[in-house]
Amino acid sequence: MTRLLPARFGAVSRRLLLLLVTAQLAVPMFAGKAHAATLDEIKKRGYLTVATEDDFRPFEFVKDGKPTGFDNELVEDLRKYAPFEIRQEIIPWTGILAGVSTGKYDIAMTAAIITKERKQSLDFTSPIADATHFYVKRKGDSSISSVKDLSGKTVGVQAGSALLARLPELDGMLKKDSGTLGKIVEYTSYPEAYQDLALGRTDYVVNTVINLKTLVAEKPGAFELGQAVSGKSFPAWAVAKGNTELLAFFNEFIAKERPAAGSPSCRRNGSAMHSRICRLRSSRNSNGSVGKTGPS
Repeated sequence: MTRLLPARFGAVSRRLLLLLVTAQLAVPMFAGKAHAATLDEIKKRGYLTVATEDDFRPFEFVKDGKPTGFDNELVEDLRKYAPFEIRQEIIPWTGILAGVSTGKYDIAMTAAIITKERKQSLDFTSPIADATHFYVKRKGDSSISSVKDLSGKTVGVQAGSALLARLPELDGMLKKDSGTLGKIVEYTSYPEAYQDLALGRTDYVVNTVINLKTLVAEKPGAFELGQAVSGKSFPAWAVAKGNTELLAFFNEFIAKERPAAGSPSCRRNGSAMHSRICRLRSSRNSNGSVGKTGPS
C-alpha cells in the first residue's frame, strides 16, 4: 500500500532538496582560487593550452574552416619549438583574458593591448606589433575628412576592448576644436561593427591601424582609413600574473622568431613571425603617424 505524504511535509522536503542542490553548486565558488599552471607543471602534464580569438584580422581568424592569421601561424611555429603538446582553443574575445587570469588557459596568443588595468591580473610578453588606434569611415563619406569632423558622430567599437577604454583620448582631441565625442555603440566583434558602418548605422569605427589597413585592403570599395585617434599602443600575449617562468619561455620564443628592424631577414623567407612582422612593419611605416614598436 502506498502512503501519501502530507502536503506540508512534501513542501518542506522540496525546499530542503533545493537548499542541498544550491549548496552543492556553490561549493566551487568557495573551493579556492583557480591555479595557473607553471612552466614546470606544464612540462610534467605534457601540454600547454593556448587561447586565440575567433575573428580578429589579421592576427586571428578562421578561413575555410582553418585557423588563419599572424598568431595562428605562430601557434604552428610554437608546436615545433615547444617540448610539449600545444592544445589550441579558438574562442570569442570576451572570454580570453578572464580565462587566462583564472588558469583555464595557459596563455592568450592574441593581440591584447597592454594596459595598466590588465597588468593587475596579467603579465604580458614583449610587444608583437604597433597598435595605435585609427578610425575608418565609409568609402566616399565626404562629411569626414579629418579627426575634427568626428565630433558628435556615432562611433562603433568592440565591447571590453582597450580601444573602448581609450576613447577619452579622442574626446580630448575633439574638445581642442570645440567638438565632443558622440554616441558610442559597443559590439561583440569587429565584423559586426564594420557591417553596421557599411549600412550607415554608425559613422566610423575605431580599431588598431593594423586591423584597419587589413580591412581596407580587403574591401577598398566599402571603407577608407582615417587618422590616428590615440597615442601609441602595443599588443602582446598574456599569461596569468606572476607566472614568470612561462612568461620568460614565451619571450624567448618571440625573440627567436622576431627579425631585427631593417635586418636582411626581412628581405628573405623566414618563420611566421619573420614574415608577418616584416609585413606589419612595412604597413605601419608607410604611415607617418605610426612609429616603431617598443615597450609599453
